[in-house]
Amino acid sequence: MSAPSHSGGAPITDKRQLVEYLAAGSKPPAQWRIGTEHEKFVFRVKDHGTVAYGGKDGIQALLEGLRRFGWQPVRDGANLVGLSNEEGGAISLEPGGQFELSGAPIETLHQTCQEVTEHLRQVRAVTSELGLGVLGLGFHPTARREDVPWMPKGRYAVMRRYMPTKGKLGLDMMLRTCTVQVNLDFESERDMVRKMRMSLALQPVVAGLFANSPFVEGKPSGYLSYRNHVWTDVDPDRTGLLPFVFEPGFGFERYVEYLLDVPMYFVYRNGQYLDAAGQSFRDFLAGRLPALPGEVPSMSDWNDHLTTVFPEVRLKRYIEMRGADGGPWHRLCALPALWTGLCYDRAALDAACDLVTDWTLEERERLRREVPRLGLKTPFRDGTVRDIAVKVVALARAGLGRRRRLDSTGQDESHFLEPLAEIADSGRTAAEQLLDDFATRWGGRIDPIFAQEAY
Repeated sequence: MSAPSHSGGAPITDKRQLVEYLAAGSKPPAQWRIGTEHEKFVFRVKDHGTVAYGGKDGIQALLEGLRRFGWQPVRDGANLVGLSNEEGGAISLEPGGQFELSGAPIETLHQTCQEVTEHLRQVRAVTSELGLGVLGLGFHPTARREDVPWMPKGRYAVMRRYMPTKGKLGLDMMLRTCTVQVNLDFESERDMVRKMRMSLALQPVVAGLFANSPFVEGKPSGYLSYRNHVWTDVDPDRTGLLPFVFEPGFGFERYVEYLLDVPMYFVYRNGQYLDAAGQSFRDFLAGRLPALPGEVPSMSDWNDHLTTVFPEVRLKRYIEMRGADGGPWHRLCALPALWTGLCYDRAALDAACDLVTDWTLEERERLRREVPRLGLKTPFRDGTVRDIAVKVVALARAGLGRRRRLDSTGQDESHFLEPLAEIADSGRTAAEQLLDDFATRWGGRIDPIFAQEAY
């Protein structure tokens, strides 16, 4: 999710401005950066319960405690709902109190992992004082939907009302899921198109590599990535693999057309979120929005609207890869490593595009439906998704090797892929290991997961 909105910006008088806004994200390769985001569940150590916003050991207290490390407050009205720093990093809250680091845009994966390590050090310092812990999984292993407190952010109140009208699992997505994602740059419209097509096609493969959410309310769910299953039944207007991206003529303008057809959630004015759920941004552009009759949108309204679509890959002025379950430290670094290796080396990008170029719409959609249940064992053509995963990890490894971004010991970035190489080579996901632990070492009890998978 996103930080609190801000009113203002230039008025929009023509659709062309929206196209140019996205196109302005194009950068030469020397300016490409890596932005890693990851979410984790906060729990009470004494009973593994969920954590409310207020109180001496609540989410607000955790945010306040982190301010000792130089973070600046971010507020939604009177409520402290996030933090920011001078480097461009941010900490924000998902609807159920999931704690998110949105990393600063940085140059290398070595820096990414230093950033993640320092963030987790700070979080552990404060949570240990509050009797809290943080957990790296894709779906909450024990909490029922009604057990999860809502965070006091205005946009979430609108979404909470609207989500149940468009799918069965939207509230579960908001309250009980965690992800790790990476934001990457593009050079031009052509480069954006290639990266969007390749990464959308491969999202189910990545979902298999990162499958790490097999439990629901304390029991095996029948899925290896219940989080990715949830996303198959969330508002179809704004989720999925975006078939139009693979059609001839796709570019910035076609993506704007898609966004104009996605129903709105809200408009932010004078510190308040006005409920515009289901209303049309096209009507807003024409001054006919029921929530604000006679007004036309500003660029801040457009930027807000960009954050209310949730496809598996999202285009802003950069590209967001969104298909992976949350997990332990070493896989937080592996996700940006995988996509950086594929997207920031031309030979790797060419090979990855060639790998998926003849996949059909039906094949891509079938993978999206079946991988959450079967993981890397999902059948595909004459083999399985594991066969593709092995190739993809190898392409990324070669791409990172050619990037040759070395740390102080002379090591390149490819070693961050080792956790994925082990999963791909074995065909065994983290979720399958957790299920084995549940059935054997844990004796059918879920509580040990809060020690084993905590940061």
